[in-house]
Amino acid sequence: MTTEVLVASNRGPVSYSVGADGSLTARRGGGGVVSGLMALGPRAGTWVCAALGDGDRAAVDRFGATLSAADTDGQSVRMLRIPPATYDAAYNGVANSVLWFVHHLLYQTPLEPVFDEAFEERWAGYEAYNAAFAEALAEEAGEGAAVLVQDYHLSLVPRMLRERRPDLRIGFFAHTPWAPPELFRVLPDPIARQVLLGVLGADRAAFHTRRWADAFAACCADQLGVGLSGDVVAHEGGTTRLGVHALGADAEFLRERAFRPDVDERLAALRAEIGDRRTIVRVDRTELSKNIVRGLLAYRRLLTDRPEWHGRVTHVAFAYPSRQDLAVYREYTAEVSRVAEAINVEFGTADWSPVLLHVKDDFARSLAAYRLADVALVNPVRDGMNLVAKEVPVISEEGVALVLSREAGAAAELGEDALLVNPYDIAGTAQALHRALTMPPDERARRSERLAAAATALPPTDWFLDQLSALQG
Repeated sequence: MTTEVLVASNRGPVSYSVGADGSLTARRGGGGVVSGLMALGPRAGTWVCAALGDGDRAAVDRFGATLSAADTDGQSVRMLRIPPATYDAAYNGVANSVLWFVHHLLYQTPLEPVFDEAFEERWAGYEAYNAAFAEALAEEAGEGAAVLVQDYHLSLVPRMLRERRPDLRIGFFAHTPWAPPELFRVLPDPIARQVLLGVLGADRAAFHTRRWADAFAACCADQLGVGLSGDVVAHEGGTTRLGVHALGADAEFLRERAFRPDVDERLAALRAEIGDRRTIVRVDRTELSKNIVRGLLAYRRLLTDRPEWHGRVTHVAFAYPSRQDLAVYREYTAEVSRVAEAINVEFGTADWSPVLLHVKDDFARSLAAYRLADVALVNPVRDGMNLVAKEVPVISEEGVALVLSREAGAAAELGEDALLVNPYDIAGTAQALHRALTMPPDERARRSERLAAAATALPPTDWFLDQLSALQG
C-alpha cells in the first residue's frame, strides 16, 4: 500500500486576489514543497494552509475549505479560515514578533521582549491557530499517513497532532536557525518547553544545517533535561530523530527563467544605467535579519578607505519590502533608503550614483542582477539557509565572488569558496568586498563554478523527497 503524504504550512500553494467586480483570481506558488508534493502523484494527499488575506477568505467562503481543483492543478488544498484576530495574534504577534526574533537574535534585550498580559493573549491565539491545523490534519489524513509540518509558525502542531492521531508519521522542518540555549531562555520557561515539546511530537525534526539541529538538541537538554543519543532525542516515553537537509537552488528553473525576454530587457536597462562599472549585487527582503543597513555601511567604508573605486563600482541593492504591517519593519525599510541616499549624496557625481537601490519586488529584475553580478553580498545577521547565496552563482554570466556571512546556514556548504565575514564587522566586510572586486577573473570563475555545484546538490524536489524518505525510513 502506498503511503499518503500531507503537508502543513502557513502559506499554501495558491493565493487569491479579489477584482473590482468581486471576481477571484488564483495565483499558483512555486518552490520545493509544491514541486515535491506534485511529484508524488497518487500519494499526494491534502495540503493544509491558512487563508492569509481577504482574497483567500473570500475563496473559502465561495468554494468551501477544500479549494477548487481548477485553481490548484488538481492538488487537494484545504485552506483554513482562521478568524483574522486569531491569525494576527499567531502570525504577527508570536511567530514573526517573538519566535523569529529569538531564533535570529534580533531583540534589543535592555528594552525587549516584555512578556506581559498582552503577550499571553497573543500566545493563546498562537495555540488556537496551531490547534486548527492539528484538527484539520487529523481529519484529512488516512490511516498511517505521513505528515510534513513546515516551519516555526506551526511548532506546536506535531504534538497536538500526535495526541489526536498517534497512527501518523509526523515530520517537522525548521526553515529558520534555532537559537542557542542561552538565547532561547529569553522565552518564559513554560513557553519554551511548550515549543520544544511541540516539535518533539514529531517522529523526526529536521533543519537546514547541523548547527541548527545541534542548537535544538542543546535547548532540549537545557529546558527539558533530556539528552541526545546519536541523532535521537528521548522524551516522555517517546523519541524524535533529528536530521539535516540543506535546501539547494533549483538550477533547471533558474537557468530557464533567467534568460526569458523580460529578464533580458531588465538586464539591458541595468547595463545602460551602470555602464562598464563593476557591480556588487544584493537581493533581499527588507527583513531585519538580512542586515541590509550594515551592508550599505560596509560599502560606504569601502569607498572611504579605497577611493580608487570611486566611479568604478556600483552597488546594486534590491531590497523588497517585507512585513510592512509591523512598525519596526517599516522603520527599517525607511532606514535602508535613508542610508543609501546618504551614500549617493556623499560620494555621487553627475555621472555616477554609487548605490542603485530599488525597494520594489521584481523577480525578473533580481534575475537580471544575478546575471551581471561581479560580487554578491549576502551578509545576514543570521539565516536558516539563504537561497540568494546559492542562486547567484548558478546564473552569474562571468562568475561571481561571494561575500557571505558566516552566520548564514549556506556558509556550511559554501564557506570554502566564499569570502566569509562577521556580519557585524563593517571594516571586515569592506575588506572582503575589496578582495572580491580585485579577485583575478580565473580564480573568480573557478570559485563560482564550485559554488554553483555545491548550491545545487539538493534541489527543492529532492530536498522534499529526502525529508519524506528519511521520515518513512
